[in-house]
Amino acid sequence: MSGRFGSPLARAGGLIRRYDAALWIRICGNAVTATTTFLIRPFLALYLYEQSGGSLLLAMLVIGLQPFASMATSFLAGGVSDRLGRRPVMLGALLLQAACMGAYAFAEQVWAFAAITAVMGVGSALFNPAANAMVADVVPSERQREVFALLHTASNVGAAFGPAAGLLLLRAGENVVFAAGALLLLAYLFLVLSKVPETRPGTSRRPAAARGADAEEPGTAGGAAAEASRPAAPDAAAPDAAARRRALLGLTSLAMPIGLIFALVISILPFHFGESFARPEDVLASLMTFNGILVIALQLWIIARTKRLSASLAAAVSYGMFAAVSVGYAFSTVLLLLFVVELVFSVAEMLIGPHLQNTVAELAPEQERGWYFAIFGLHMHVPLALGPALGGLLYAATDGAVLFSALGALFVACGILQSLLIRRIRRGFFSAARPAAGPAAQGASA
Repeated sequence: MSGRFGSPLARAGGLIRRYDAALWIRICGNAVTATTTFLIRPFLALYLYEQSGGSLLLAMLVIGLQPFASMATSFLAGGVSDRLGRRPVMLGALLLQAACMGAYAFAEQVWAFAAITAVMGVGSALFNPAANAMVADVVPSERQREVFALLHTASNVGAAFGPAAGLLLLRAGENVVFAAGALLLLAYLFLVLSKVPETRPGTSRRPAAARGADAEEPGTAGGAAAEASRPAAPDAAAPDAAARRRALLGLTSLAMPIGLIFALVISILPFHFGESFARPEDVLASLMTFNGILVIALQLWIIARTKRLSASLAAAVSYGMFAAVSVGYAFSTVLLLLFVVELVFSVAEMLIGPHLQNTVAELAPEQERGWYFAIFGLHMHVPLALGPALGGLLYAATDGAVLFSALGALFVACGILQSLLIRRIRRGFFSAARPAAGPAAQGASA
């Protein structure tokens, strides 16, 4: 009996010991920030609809301000954590978001809701690049996909259970939900303040997040091996700096269909489901909860099973799966089939995210990691800001089958290009950064 249960427990214990407390705080913080987002998501649109005097357009415009503000912040202040440090930017962003969550309880005019929502977008756009850059600062390249998978799993804890918690708290009033969100963010801020050190390159103290022989401080044998395992990141003034930025823009642009399918799911898909189901909102909520539970259960297992899969092949497979999902959304009218489609969606999401984030982390020069992650974040911000409006226009002119079929075709085209681009990036940049690696090693990393 102990043999059957000892192995999973031992693996879990090994995973916990592999990374230090600061990194686990970052991972748990992802669950906290996602929970605060999903606490208010079930009722925020209706709440704003009521507060705006029954104007659906005004309510949607207010909600759309957050991704617009995030997009503008990414453009204007994307590299702020490279200049000021990861820790102060994370603290400031969390303070902004906590203040906004609390301010929702006191807002009475539409302009106040709009201003608060915009500032929430600024906080989100500042926090995520700094936090992801911190992971790239301290985690060896070969373990980054596992850590990004852990972060994605933690986010889905909030996505799976946040809406239910929000609806339970809503029985006591909207202000209780806003207060709960603010308190969660303040608790996370306190943990970052007390337990998470600065990791920006060039600072005096940069912790080794991964424990064990490869997690020792630079200068020891293990630390030297860990540092040597990372691709060399040339200075921003190096001759290939422009090529790296072009590669980043290519990765970001070709990843936008991923953001677009998320944008259309939360905006247009309920209307499309309304053509086949009596309660489309319940169908969508069930699918989202199913997705969150799948990611929590399978994300680490999938990354472990696909760790030898090249990033270019992962992109080709996952984009193909997203294309199949789009066609499934377009034509499925049976609930059971939709759950099969959602299973495919979940696997594609779990497969591609860590591979893309790891590619960006390795592509970024050491001193520009915050900026690179900020720009890459546009692959979600831009579709979330523009996708609902553009998708709504196409949906109104045609129907949901045409809209989601077109999205499927877009995934096929972008998947081919993304796979080719990642292969070129890894062969062009990373193989040159590892002159001691043999041909076999270089081929595996492509």
